[in-house]
Amino acid sequence: MDTEKKYALEIENLNVEYHVDKEVVHALNGISFHLSKGETIGLVGETGAGKTTTGLSILRLIPSPPGVVKGTIRVQGEDISTLSEKQMEGLRGNVVSMIFQDPMTSLNPTKTVEDQIAEVIRLHEKCNNREAVEKAKKMLEMVGIPGDRGGEYPHQFSGGMKQRVVIAMALACSPEILIADEPTTALDVTIQAQVLDMIRDLKRQYNMSMIMITHDLGIVAEICDTVAIVYAGNIVEFGTLEDIFNRTAHPYTVGLFGSLPNMDDRTQRLKPIPGLMPDPTNLPEGCTFCPRCPRATEKCKTQRPRLVNIGGEHTVACHLFEEG
Repeated sequence: MDTEKKYALEIENLNVEYHVDKEVVHALNGISFHLSKGETIGLVGETGAGKTTTGLSILRLIPSPPGVVKGTIRVQGEDISTLSEKQMEGLRGNVVSMIFQDPMTSLNPTKTVEDQIAEVIRLHEKCNNREAVEKAKKMLEMVGIPGDRGGEYPHQFSGGMKQRVVIAMALACSPEILIADEPTTALDVTIQAQVLDMIRDLKRQYNMSMIMITHDLGIVAEICDTVAIVYAGNIVEFGTLEDIFNRTAHPYTVGLFGSLPNMDDRTQRLKPIPGLMPDPTNLPEGCTFCPRCPRATEKCKTQRPRLVNIGGEHTVACHLFEEG
């Protein structure tokens, strides 16, 4: 397969472990997916499922030690494990860029916002400081912030404007792949909608591929083309947006949708998923969702399900579907 022509990103059997205090935290346990040029994939799941770890692995930002990464990650057909640290510095922000989860802590409080954006530009483009600052001001204007505010510090901006600054920084060098890690966390609903509209427009403008990391199915419905449901470091269901929303298969995915309020029937009670995610240092022997699953069988307790195709790109890891 010519992965360079077909996929912007390809991940095969990605495993990430953290060795901490004589324990092994199994953060990712064999995740595989691919991303085509211009496509947006949503990584959806509860906190602690492994979504952010996946994004950090793509940028090779897992600290080692204690982190151990196994598997293959190809960016534009190139295995990133073969790249030197200097080559990775050239890739980060230039080919693959990430909007980190919390804009409040992603920015340096001692530097002006234009200096922080200009630093990215100087690193990847042949330009002097003045040219980099001028481009930084244009990037601020592109995300809806007046360029003359570039000389201000992060504490002088609201939460929504800080998020716009972080987005401007991520897009400063027109990356091929954008990883958006819960970019609307801690923003009010109105600002969320504005930020999502802006991300959608900029993605179309730059023809970027994008990974949207979120636990909000509403955001997925607005932004994504394909969806991977992540649970305890595994993809338990994968498919197109229509597959996941209209042909929901895995009991965990069914539970996620059951946890959403029904705006048409205000009297209907929510159906939360009982229990908590399993301890990543002591995962169940069989299906990781088994302890919380209303349809679990004896087989689920002892055997890990494999991903099976149930039509088109739609795959699900559940013994119910292995047996037809």
